[in-house]
Amino acid sequence: MQQSTRTFTDRMFLVIKGLAMGAANKVPGVSGGVVAFVAGFYEEFIYSLQKVNLKAFKLFINFRFSSFWRYINGRFLGLLILGMLISYFSVSKILDYLIIHYELYVWACFFGMIVGSIYYIVKDFDDWSRRNIIFITLGTIAGISISLLDPARENDNLIFVFFCGIVGVSGMTLPGLSGSFILILLGNYVLLLVDSVNALYDTIADIIQWDFSFMDNPKRIRLLKVLVVFSIGSLTGLVTLSHFLGYVLKRYKTATFASIIGFITGSLGVVWPWKHKIYKVDAIGNTLMDAAGNPILDNYDRYIPDTTLIETYIGVFFILIGIGIVLWLEWYGKKTLKVSK
Repeated sequence: MQQSTRTFTDRMFLVIKGLAMGAANKVPGVSGGVVAFVAGFYEEFIYSLQKVNLKAFKLFINFRFSSFWRYINGRFLGLLILGMLISYFSVSKILDYLIIHYELYVWACFFGMIVGSIYYIVKDFDDWSRRNIIFITLGTIAGISISLLDPARENDNLIFVFFCGIVGVSGMTLPGLSGSFILILLGNYVLLLVDSVNALYDTIADIIQWDFSFMDNPKRIRLLKVLVVFSIGSLTGLVTLSHFLGYVLKRYKTATFASIIGFITGSLGVVWPWKHKIYKVDAIGNTLMDAAGNPILDNYDRYIPDTTLIETYIGVFFILIGIGIVLWLEWYGKKTLKVSK
């Protein structure tokens, strides 16, 4: 564990990395796990999550909080989660605004970051055996196939919502696999990341004003139940996936990295900047809206950019910016590793 050797600057940057992970996890097609991978703390993240186990639970219920905190690498996880929480209430809101007003350039930047991530992983990958090439190929096919699937219909069955929580958190632990995009495919992105979250905001605002009338609102109660079950599913998925990934990283590290290379490569289709949004419509062609009055995203229609438009070249410029961000993260990750040693 590195928590005892980190400087104040390192801790500040860890919060910033949490901000980046939180923002990335919210955007359909982008994986927060890529941020962890490229920034150089992916393995520590997975192994720290593995420590959230029965032994940690026993330490906690026996009030051995100091031992519990050290055992789970609490300083590392705490700073990272702090960054994610700050992101959810701040950076992700700014990102929402940028996507609405500068959508092409935001997607171009993310596309560049994924291209840079592929370069980052491939340049240090030295086991190009036939087996690993097969894993890369399978990962790429899986990533592309996911991007081509048709979304399902919304389903608020609590068992299914719990499953969505397990699958949706995959973007934090599996680089290249976007949890938000998976939720779109499962049909529950709006329900789980828009409607239920808005219901929580409204409920907190009501409680602050000492207004408990929402208790008699069946729709609000239903959304709060959905959010609770989704959160439990996410926590379950985070812990179980981390144990699985920790196991395969320890025993099949190169094969795991090969699969990650494939997943990230396949995800390029999801974040292709030049695309039109396709919204859900009803039987007579009217656009369906969510609880906040926004059209419900169904999928994307991708196209080849027009080289006669200036915005195409601006988009390419932002792709280069995205690549530059990843290269900077790589440089800082190496610098931090050298200092800690």
